[in-house]
Amino acid sequence: MPPAGRPTRVRYWVIVFAVALAVITYIDRVSIATAAPFMQRDLGLDDVAMGWAFSAFAWAYALFEIPGGFMGDWMGPRRVLLRVVAWWSFFTAATGWAWNLVSLTVTRFLFGMGEAGCFPNLTKSFTIWLPPKERVRAQGIMWLSARWGGAFTPPIVALVMGHVGWRHAFEIFGCLGILWAIVFWWWYRDNPLDHPKLNAAERDLLREEAPLAGGHAHVPWLKLASSPQVWLLMTQYFGLSYGWYFYITWLPSYLQRGRHLPLDSAKWLAVLPLFFGGLGSLMGHYAAAWLEPKLGMRRARRAVASIGFFGAAAFLLLSTTIQSAPLAVLAIGFSSFTADLSMPCSWAGAMDVGGPYAGTVSGAMNMWGNMGGAIAATVNGYLLRWTHQDWNVTFYVSAVIYAIAIVLWQFLDSVTPLEVVGERAEETGKPRL
Repeated sequence: MPPAGRPTRVRYWVIVFAVALAVITYIDRVSIATAAPFMQRDLGLDDVAMGWAFSAFAWAYALFEIPGGFMGDWMGPRRVLLRVVAWWSFFTAATGWAWNLVSLTVTRFLFGMGEAGCFPNLTKSFTIWLPPKERVRAQGIMWLSARWGGAFTPPIVALVMGHVGWRHAFEIFGCLGILWAIVFWWWYRDNPLDHPKLNAAERDLLREEAPLAGGHAHVPWLKLASSPQVWLLMTQYFGLSYGWYFYITWLPSYLQRGRHLPLDSAKWLAVLPLFFGGLGSLMGHYAAAWLEPKLGMRRARRAVASIGFFGAAAFLLLSTTIQSAPLAVLAIGFSSFTADLSMPCSWAGAMDVGGPYAGTVSGAMNMWGNMGGAIAATVNGYLLRWTHQDWNVTFYVSAVIYAIAIVLWQFLDSVTPLEVVGERAEETGKPRL
């Protein structure tokens, strides 16, 4: 007999915790961009040196994302998130203790190691605590919150720095994660059926999801590594992240040095790209869903992603021709909006192409994307040195990479699973990958 009564909504607190942590991660991650001009002055760092410090986080984040997700499967999200949040919160605070380039770069690398375990384990908690029909919506809310958390970080950082300086600001931001970890450890259970607040109806709703706490299926690494679709997915996401990383690394410096804006003005204009990007991530899902009955899923995703990358390149190039700083940043904001139209297409493609190995494929895609961000952070520093502070060149390079992503999407089948591709290969007599 099914349990009487309506299910409680205790499970939705997992989304609340995920939203809160997503905001904290982006505050900790993006705060260095606002502090960068002051750090360069106090630590004696030029643009190339600061670029290496920026990229240290991105490299560590990329390299440790798959191990971070594996730890969640092995140990459960509760223990892993407690450890990684405490770890990166300490190194967020330690950023304020840096005294030269080496100490700053090492600190940011260790910080990135911790944050790499965040989103894989939050996703793992969604699979355990939420029924399948609620997971996509939860991911959308989480990523929108993450983008907007990063968007509003510049004015928050500027406000805190104005009172305590950049060194103590990082210490304050580090405390946010520690508080989150304490409350999360007290409330969360790896098995939702162990939580005392669930009623019988909600327990019945989650009974099938609860056993998903562990276990790795055999991953066909050779098949994944030799699949053109996987490489197309990863490479187009490299292009998306290459341009996007400018907003969390060099944007405040661009506004103050390239557009000659005071900090009070720059901190508010720096909100626009990530704020618009969050809207783009949400709009991309609805645009693809609207086009799917007319074009089919494969063509709908291709159309939305291609239009998105075209708009990203066009608006970025447009910004270089605008003399007004606010209007130029508005154009950059539209570039971020259109670029992020491809976000839901990319992640949906990773799930569909990967099939039973969707976690591995999406992890590899995100790892490749963050490598693009790491390269961008360093390359932009060198471009500024070689061109004597010509910021437009950094935008030209990003626009070209966006254009390449458009071409990649014309060959990408983001719908057909790898297993089906293998079966078709066997039917035609071709060797199965």
